[in-house]
Amino acid sequence: MTPEPRSTELWKITLGELDEKMGVKIVEESVERVVATMPVEGNRQSFGLLHGGASLAVGEAVGSWAAVIHASTLGKTAVGVDVSATHHKSAREGLITITATPIHLGGTLTTHEVLISNAAGERLCTLRITNLLLDRKG
Repeated sequence: MTPEPRSTELWKITLGELDEKMGVKIVEESVERVVATMPVEGNRQSFGLLHGGASLAVGEAVGSWAAVIHASTLGKTAVGVDVSATHHKSAREGLITITATPIHLGGTLTTHEVLISNAAGERLCTLRITNLLLDRKG
């Protein structure tokens, strides 16, 4: 999931097919912070809880978008090389908020923390994603 940025202007987030199916909405996008929301409904596993895979998918998307926005300031793009997650608490309903903030913004690598929380502000999942910055191809 690394759409090519245009020139060195800040890349603008474009939802992919999976993002749209999961009901992801962009709230904020900048180098400093990317925030999105997603409904729990439609993203639950067979026991009625928010699917851990859905948390990983949306967390990776938001963290990758944050990396591509940073990369676009350097005339580069980004590709994910590592993602890990810890699930802290479950959710059965409502809207979750996904927030990516930088841990490291380099010229070669970026690392972001991605926090997934519920409407009460409780931490549901914490992800860490590292992206490699690459020169854009022709």
